[in-house]
Amino acid sequence: MNSNDLGAPQATEAVPDLSRRTKSALQARPCFGLLHRRERWGLSWRGWFAASGLAALLSVLFIFRVYPFLAVTERQPLSDYLIAEGWAPVDVLRGACEEFKAGGYRKIVVSGCVVHDEWTDKPSVTYADWGAYKLRRLGIPEDLIQPVPCLIQKKDRTYCSALAVKQWMGEHGIHPQQINVVTDGAHARRSRLLFQKAFGPEVKVGIIAVADPQFDPDHWWRSSEGVREVVGETIAYLYARLLFHPAAS
Repeated sequence: MNSNDLGAPQATEAVPDLSRRTKSALQARPCFGLLHRRERWGLSWRGWFAASGLAALLSVLFIFRVYPFLAVTERQPLSDYLIAEGWAPVDVLRGACEEFKAGGYRKIVVSGCVVHDEWTDKPSVTYADWGAYKLRRLGIPEDLIQPVPCLIQKKDRTYCSALAVKQWMGEHGIHPQQINVVTDGAHARRSRLLFQKAFGPEVKVGIIAVADPQFDPDHWWRSSEGVREVVGETIAYLYARLLFHPAAS
């Protein structure tokens, strides 16, 4: 007989405490398992400091760089047709006149949709006709101005106006390889994007941004008009770049 069987105490197998485990499981899953607790990571004071610094840097970059980014000017050489967006204020159209005279264009085409009228839903006047009238008052001969109205009032007006201009050119046997568009300041990058979507890759679209004198573009955040235009155009450009699909327009 083995001595270990006589003198040494025999080890007994540990019996798990089922009641304790059951109680622990119920505590870990309260409300009958509908809720559970997880550990998560959180920012330390160094993390909050770094995040605040990054946010401040991005804010400064946005304030000082967003307007030059939106109000881009990149002309296409050898363009015979200048397109002016008729909704632009008269000071912008005055800049379009100067561009037209200096650039040797054959014709200035005025785009524009229906002017919103609170009293009726019927189209009465378009920005194309309105812009053409302003250009005549600014000294451009009538035979050099071509308004191209677009009977759209609410949705995707810039894109639909560009499509109307493209259609008018096609109907008159005009197939340009490049065009230039004049528009109001911060609207420029979005206008070029939407005109390019409308005309397609076979036409190179240039853009000329004319600053709106209602606010100082170098300090746009100092006036409500500047904040409204720059912030609004930033959001609109992001929509046109990321979410706008021409096929659904």
